[in-house]
Order: sequence, then structure tokens, then C-alpha cells
Amino acid sequence: MTNTFLDSIKVRRSIYALDKNVSLEDSKIEEIVKDAVKYSPSSFNSQSSRAVILLGENHDKLWNIVEDTLRAIVPAENFAATAEKVGSFRAGYGTVLFFEDNAVIEGLQENFALYADNFPVWAEQSTGIAQHSVWVALANAGIGASLQHYNPLIDDAVKAEWDIPASWNLRAQMPFGNIVQEAGEKEFIDDADRFRVFK
Repeated sequence: MTNTFLDSIKVRRSIYALDKNVSLEDSKIEEIVKDAVKYSPSSFNSQSSRAVILLGENHDKLWNIVEDTLRAIVPAENFAATAEKVGSFRAGYGTVLFFEDNAVIEGLQENFALYADNFPVWAEQSTGIAQHSVWVALANAGIGASLQHYNPLIDDAVKAEWDIPASWNLRAQMPFGNIVQEAGEKEFIDDADRFRVFK
């Protein structure tokens, strides 16, 4: 029996060698990201996940913000490696910024007080599912990506640059682009150490 969903999951890898030579039109990329987030599940169907798609100069601007932010805190003698890493993300075609809307989460906490402590946890699960969905969907379209976390260092600058609502909480950044070099072989721990089945 073939399972195309599992086949798609297996294609998804962290791809760091990217360039801007993406063959898909921007409108198709937008559709992939929007559908992947829209159809990802969330607790109480809260739909708290938000995504900002940065293309062209906006994509480059994000990684300039990251580089400038890190330059202020990374010792000068160590900065070359940092700049190279950030440059590899800038070399891609675009970036998806993932947010969770705290206004939605706080509303759920007020309306369902019994579960108040759980909603932030469930929101993290929701954004993780949305991120994975976008990642797999892009990989299925032949686009490489990786998941980065420069938040909260860049939060204020990102919100100011793209007029992001104050209630949106940045959770991750996903640079994507044409795959220049495939990921290496992935190793897995033994199934016996990871799974238990009782019949």
C-alpha cells in the first residue's frame, strides 16, 4: 500500500544550500503557504496561527535585520561565521514568518477558564503543525526550506518593518528557495528505542 502523505513527509528535510532560482510563480507559493496553514488543525478550531510571506526585497530585508541584530551582540571575532550562516538564508527566494495571535489565545483563556493553562501549550502545538504543513507542502513542490528561530531578538524590528499587529507573537522563520544541494543522509535511532506497540 502506498501512502502519498508519508512519502511527502519523507521528502521534507532541512535544506540550507538555497538560491533564488525558484520555478514556481509567486501566486503558487502563496497558495501553498495559505492552504497549508489554513487546513492545519488547532485546539478548539482557534485558528490562532498567522503567517507572513516575504518575497523579493522584503525577504532580503528580513535577513539584513537578523544580521544587524546579531552584529550588535556577537563578538566581532566570531561574527564571520554568523554572517555566513545568515547569508545562506538570504540567498534563498523567500521567507515565511510564523506567528501565534495572543489575542485569540487570551480570548480562549477567558471563555474556557478551566483550560486556561493549556491554551499557550496548545498554541505552540498549533504553530508546530502549521510550520510542518508548510514545510512538507513546499518540499512536495520541489522547494527547499529550513526552520529558524531568531525570535525574540528580532521581534520588535520585524513588527515595526511590516506593521505586524501587536498581538502576533513571532514563533519561527522559514527561509525557502531553489535547492542547490540536497541534505545528507539522515540517520534514525532504533525503532525499539522510540516505539512501543501493545496488542
